[in-house]
Amino acid sequence: MTGVNIIQGHIILPGADKAEPLHLHIEDGKIASVGKAAPIAEHIDASGLIVAPGIIDLGVFKTDKPAFRFGGITRAALMPDQSPVHDDPATVRFAALKGKPDLWVHPLAAATQGLDGLRMAEIALMKEAGAVGVATGRKWISDSGVMLRIMHYCAALDLPVILHNEDSGVTGHAVATAGETATLLGLSSAPSVAETLAIARDLMLAEESGAHVHFRQVTTARGLDLIRTAKAKGLRVTCGITPAHLFLSDNAISDFRTFARLSPPLRSESDRLACIAAIADGTIDVIASGHDPRGPEDKRLPFSESAPGMAGAETLLALALNLVRDNVISTGRMFELLASNPAKILGLNAGQIVEGQEADLILIDPDAPWQVDGDRMAALAGNTPFDRLPVQGRVRQMLKGGKLI
Repeated sequence: MTGVNIIQGHIILPGADKAEPLHLHIEDGKIASVGKAAPIAEHIDASGLIVAPGIIDLGVFKTDKPAFRFGGITRAALMPDQSPVHDDPATVRFAALKGKPDLWVHPLAAATQGLDGLRMAEIALMKEAGAVGVATGRKWISDSGVMLRIMHYCAALDLPVILHNEDSGVTGHAVATAGETATLLGLSSAPSVAETLAIARDLMLAEESGAHVHFRQVTTARGLDLIRTAKAKGLRVTCGITPAHLFLSDNAISDFRTFARLSPPLRSESDRLACIAAIADGTIDVIASGHDPRGPEDKRLPFSESAPGMAGAETLLALALNLVRDNVISTGRMFELLASNPAKILGLNAGQIVEGQEADLILIDPDAPWQVDGDRMAALAGNTPFDRLPVQGRVRQMLKGGKLI
């Protein structure tokens, strides 16, 4: 007996809107044939299931294998905001080994030493150690000269620059978006133009340097308009978002729910609808979990003192499927956002079901009902703003390199 056949499944093929009923053969950990099974092989019956590429989660803050398994994530790009910061080759090399062989962690190198925004880190050495991109972390680099040097360097090394986009001079210590909700709650707030200003500056620097910049979370209508214009000009620009900013507005913080304290903060309903439209028209390239599990010591505090972040890995797929059910996007487009586009941005030979690629696959029951429960999550912590929400869509089986996990 040689290899593995996945039979009777509906396969997500590159460029297709919907899954096609096809067989799949895996040999030596790679996809050997799409459309036919081998006569002698182990069989996996995928009747009634979607066979999709494993999710590539671009920009997680923790390596959280149980949560990733539940959510169908086979690869994760790890942000440099760790302890210690991933600003040298040794920490990057160590991070790249975490989770193997059943999970591949792709480290993002810190753009500056200690993520201080002042002194450029040893980017070339970190690329040699396994970094697939360079990130500014949870903060925006306010020094334009430093940012331009980073972009020039990354352009020469062909590394994407992953950006947080909030002008810190405008946001200060704000914990919410300026508007009626923040005013009623008496919370410190900043206008959403903080995002627009940061994007505008960095787009000009990207044009000057020729760097590929990826705005990790764009959450406002004006910010998305800037991205559209930059793409029309031919700049190397991509952007992402998390489900929270697609399905929640700042109304979600009305009862001082710290699980809804995020960075960037939740926006107005009009901005949320603009984000949905940007998913539909192709402006947004990636949907990521923003996985940042926070325990009670960070969240069971007054709203202004709590730490921003959410545990998003387990709910990413189920929430993205809502966009399909609402006819915003097709199933094929959903997996471009979850897998193939992140792979292209990071330069990975993954994210699509094509012959020769590593067999990182998930078998999904798209209609399986379940309820999000923060107390029972597999994640390191259950700080989800979607607690108690009924959802549909479960991963039934996962293969990493052709091996069942």
